[in-house]
Order: sequence, then C-alpha cells, then structure tokens
Amino acid sequence: MKISDILNKKNVTLSLEVFPPKKQDAFEGVVKTAKELTLLKPDFMSITYGANGSTRENTAEIACEIEKCGVPSLAHLTCIGANAEGLDNAIERLKKFGISNVLALRGDIPQDMEKEEAIGKYPHASDLVPALKDAGFCVGGACYPEGHPESANRAIDIDNLKKKVDAGVDFLTTQMFFDNDMLYSFLYQLQSKGIHVPVIAGIMPITNAAQVQKMVMMSNAFIPRKLLAICDKYSDDKEAMRQAGIAYATDQIIDLISNGIRGIHIYTMNKSAISTDILHNVDNILKAVNKEKTE
Repeated sequence: MKISDILNKKNVTLSLEVFPPKKQDAFEGVVKTAKELTLLKPDFMSITYGANGSTRENTAEIACEIEKCGVPSLAHLTCIGANAEGLDNAIERLKKFGISNVLALRGDIPQDMEKEEAIGKYPHASDLVPALKDAGFCVGGACYPEGHPESANRAIDIDNLKKKVDAGVDFLTTQMFFDNDMLYSFLYQLQSKGIHVPVIAGIMPITNAAQVQKMVMMSNAFIPRKLLAICDKYSDDKEAMRQAGIAYATDQIIDLISNGIRGIHIYTMNKSAISTDILHNVDNILKAVNKEKTE
C-alpha cells in the first residue's frame, strides 16, 4: 500500500524506523527486531540506507520482510555517487522486492571522499524524485525543522525543500527535534512558501544521556533546558534515564497530536522495547484521534 493513501485515510499515522546492519553477521538480528516492531502494527516502517549505498541490499531485503508481515515499508534511497545505471538497478531491485514507497535522500558524504567527488549525476534528492515517480513509487522526502546543517540559513533551506516538493514528493519526514515549537515555526514557514504536503514529525527517544552530545553533532539539534536537566539528573542511573527519556518522547508526541500533526515517526535505533513502551503510552490517544476520521 502507498503511504500517500494511508495519510489520506487517517488523521494521524504512526511509523517506525530501523536501520540495516553494517556487518552481515548482524543481519538476522535486525530482521528479528524489525519483525518484533511489526507486531506493534505501525502504519508503515522505514528502513535506512548506508552512506554511498553501503547497505542497499539489506535495505531492500529488510523492507521485503516487513511487507511479508503485513506492514507497508518505506525504503530509503540515496543519490550520492549515483549514475543513471546505478539508479535504474536500484529501482529494479526495489520493484523486485515488492516495495511501493521510497524516501529520496541525498545521503551523507563518505568520510574518505570530497564533496565534489561524491556528487554524481544526481546532486540533490530532488533530482531522484522524477525517476522514482516515473517508476510508480510513492515518494517521500526529508526536511529539517532547524535547517539543514549545510544550508546557509533556513530561508535557503526551505527554498531547496520547495524544489523537492515541486519535483513530486508526496510527503515529508522531519529530522529529529526536541523542541516542538521549532517544528510549529517551521510548518508556518512551509505554508507561507506554498508547501502543503503532509509533514511527519520525527521523534528520537533519548534514553541514554550520551545520545544528546551525539545528536547535537549529527543534526545540530537544539536541546531544550528540560531535556538537559533530565540527562544531568539521571545520567548515572540507566533505568531512570530510560524511563525519563520515554516520558519526554511521550510528552512530545501527545503535544504534536493535540496540535494537529499528521504523522509521528519514531527513530527506534533498533530497540523494540522502547518503542513498545512509548506506543503503550499513546495507543488510546491515536485510536481516539483516528476514530474522528471515521465518524
């Protein structure tokens, strides 16, 4: 099933994200986790794609396993270093595995490559979109509520996002953020630029204080004082930090749903137990808001 159809049928969708293993001997463990997550009955599940397509084969195979469990999958596809033949091969592989939904991404520049060397025929995610749409895929794109780390400012970033939407993306999924007001301000700016596709909010549960520093380095995300206080207070108590992180993510999700956000996307970090606890906290809220759609 195409995610665009799911978004049209529900007031709020719930999706989960897993990432393929870097080493092949961990493949079965990730598949097991993915199948455990399908038992939570998300509306769809997203599977990431390694730098320079390093996990492309596992991405398609895991997406296929998810589809077998009755959950639509969203396979990531990057364009860094891609050429026309490589893109055609990737599209055919996704079709072979029965994948209907693709998240079009530029991808990260490999550490051992200069940007000019890494950029191939498709320098931007928007360059991927027409080929994917022509192939019949429902296509998603990424967006950054606090601005892409490589953008000079948010205005330029939104102008580039508009190009992606105009190229044909059906929906957008945000990078992780920890202050909902950042998202609300971002959505207002999108509306003013004529960007009206559904925006799915990406939530990263922080259950380990060390994650905060890593998240800041990766995405330049603003960390609210409330979350910093939680990490400072419970950093030495693993179980307390886990519980506090789940509570913080739960509060974010409830606020987002209450303010009309169309979709919630949880970055699971391949930890099914944490996602299970969060969904237990919001399952009746999701049922209530989606019941409104059918009445």
